[in-house]
Amino acid sequence: MMVIYKIEDDLSTADFINILQSSKLCLRGPYDDESRLQIMLEQADIIYVARDGGTIVGISRAITDFSYCCYLADLAVDEKYQDQGIGKELLRLTHEKASLQTTLILFASPDSQNYYSHIGMESVSNCFIIPKQ
Repeated sequence: MMVIYKIEDDLSTADFINILQSSKLCLRGPYDDESRLQIMLEQADIIYVARDGGTIVGISRAITDFSYCCYLADLAVDEKYQDQGIGKELLRLTHEKASLQTTLILFASPDSQNYYSHIGMESVSNCFIIPKQ
């Protein structure tokens, strides 16, 4: 296995859907709405993709001001490639691209909270949201 990481600003919606499905991230979020997914890709500031050969095995999608904060909207790794450091590397590269001066923020799904603690991210209780309507 030779995983290559690179920014892909022109990632297709079909490729995005495929990695979300193979990672099971599609089980939450608007991942059955193709037009919404296209907008999510178009409006992202950073899209890093991990590929093994031509196959996408991981993705990070972030929104940032490149100075103060970076919201990591998606971090997904194909289930067959998990526990190999791919997610951690995608997170590192995304944070580096956004600027290490930014605070990296993400909302963890209930089944991935232990993962983020395990890789050294800090859990905070001072986050507030207005839920989508």
